[in-house]
Amino acid sequence: MTLSPAWNQFVFGVYPYICLAVLLLGSLVRFDREPYSWKSDSSQTLRKRELRLGSNLFHYGVLVVILGHFAGFLTPDWMVDWLLSPGQHELLAMLVGGVAGLIAIIGLSILIHRRLGDPRIRRNSRKWDISIVVMLWLQLLLGLLTVPISAQHMDGAMFMVIVSYVKGIVYFHGGIASVLLAVPWVYKIHILLGFTIFLVSPFTRMVHIWSGVGSLAYLFRPYQLVRKSGRRRAL
Repeated sequence: MTLSPAWNQFVFGVYPYICLAVLLLGSLVRFDREPYSWKSDSSQTLRKRELRLGSNLFHYGVLVVILGHFAGFLTPDWMVDWLLSPGQHELLAMLVGGVAGLIAIIGLSILIHRRLGDPRIRRNSRKWDISIVVMLWLQLLLGLLTVPISAQHMDGAMFMVIVSYVKGIVYFHGGIASVLLAVPWVYKIHILLGFTIFLVSPFTRMVHIWSGVGSLAYLFRPYQLVRKSGRRRAL
């Protein structure tokens, strides 16, 4: 995947911000205008057993993958350097991300087989339901494909290039897209598809992820007080 410097700047320097802006603004608009569509559209009543296995594997695996990406890419450099060398950092990412990604893709494969193989669920599935799970499956596959490529560069140099790019996007560093010019295509497509999933999320069932993030507020809210009425009903 070879791009000219100008296209590389647009695809990896401008497009990510378009995707993130649509993710935030689109989610707010949907929550305001279509609050009753803010759901995952569960098909549990149609076929429960396969859903439970696939959903548990996928969600547990993908949560570790997501948290690992945040921790691996956004942890301050001084903290990482104090704990790990670049090679050790890369090895940890490969092991944790590889195992979690494998669990997640197995679970998602079960869910896709269930959604496409059961005629009732297929009839009750919208096109975007199928499209988004296929995009997620491809994204997990691309992530797993980066593991053997990373194993060929165990000095951590390639991994640190990806880390610097992600931090550059988050911290608005101009011209950061240029660091990806020499990166193998599988990393580039993985990054591009990841931002595209952000782009389409407000228009799909993926929007319910915000509810999962919002539920963390329950950990810090005060306890609910329940008081019984002191009045007794007359017999």
